Amino acid sequence: MLDESLLDTPDALAGADRFGLLRGVAESGARVRTAARGAAESGIHELTPDGRPRTVLVAGPGPAAAGVADLLRALGRGSCPVTLIPPTGVAPLPGALRWTLPGWAGPLDLLLLPGPDAADPGLAELVEQAYRRGCAVVAVTPKGGPLAEAVVQARGLAVPLATTPYDAEFDVEGAPPAAPGTLWSVLIPLLSLADRIGLLSAPPEALGKLADRLDQIAERCGPAIPTYTNPGKTLAAELADALPLLWTEGTIAGAVGRHFATELAGLAGRPALVAELPEALATHRTLLAGALAAGADPDDFFRDRVEQPPAMHARVVLLREEEPGPLSATRAAQALAEERDTAVSELEPDLGSDLEKAAELLAIVDFAAVYLALAGTE
Repeated sequence: MLDESLLDTPDALAGADRFGLLRGVAESGARVRTAARGAAESGIHELTPDGRPRTVLVAGPGPAAAGVADLLRALGRGSCPVTLIPPTGVAPLPGALRWTLPGWAGPLDLLLLPGPDAADPGLAELVEQAYRRGCAVVAVTPKGGPLAEAVVQARGLAVPLATTPYDAEFDVEGAPPAAPGTLWSVLIPLLSLADRIGLLSAPPEALGKLADRLDQIAERCGPAIPTYTNPGKTLAAELADALPLLWTEGTIAGAVGRHFATELAGLAGRPALVAELPEALATHRTLLAGALAAGADPDDFFRDRVEQPPAMHARVVLLREEEPGPLSATRAAQALAEERDTAVSELEPDLGSDLEKAAELLAIVDFAAVYLALAGTE
């Protein structure tokens, strides 16, 4: 359930936000600017690469590595394959994880390490593997840590991880597995690198516009903005007591949808199912005809609304990166939802570059996940 009265009470939200989640999302624009300055100071803009790598490999602990790989793949629009190296191990803890380069990896490939944990020995071992194979290595990691030293010894580039005072406050017992907004700290230097090697366009002025868009969304989604004009709060309220079916259209929207599902699970403890259109229409069609369909279990008029929570129903969230065109599956998705009596939420960014569109969608879903985490009740 969701305490909707809390959503429009900034003081109550602040009291419930013991890990500073809202601050973490709101600072995303500032974090982007700090990370961009750090990338410039590390010498990324002075690099003179010989050309694009054959493949970009991404490895690292937690959801950051998967998010970076997903977004680089989406923003690159197929200019270069981007492959995530999944870890193995007995537990998702530093020292317990190991990464192994694919057998084909070699001098033509680039290894990226979004490594917020500077002391993970598994990543240092991966750097050694890459050095033996001749792979170029770039890491975004805390300055002076063991991972940074390993990368420098392997003749790679170690970019200092941009941090804020919020990061220290978030690193406390009981905090969620990933602080909202910190994805930008590892992503921005790698976007600058991707710009230099020709994977995508992310010059400094484009990153500045990205930060501005994040600031704009932070103003629109802030805790003092009422729900009816706040896209983050609105989406959170719409997803209360619902199983989100995140239907995405476009590569950027697909990456955002997967990120949203990760944030819903990690911050709000809520499940979500992600599928890309048009395949989602077939994948989830039967689900919308089952027990989760809105018409399967109509709300009981005599239900005790204090003691008995409403039945969970599916709600479709359409995520797209541009206005639907003649080949869009959006209309078919809307028709299926209407046919199955299923509510629909829609997110579409304002006009802008791919970077700005991604930033807007990511910020809104981050705010929604945080509001669900803060206002959710058992």
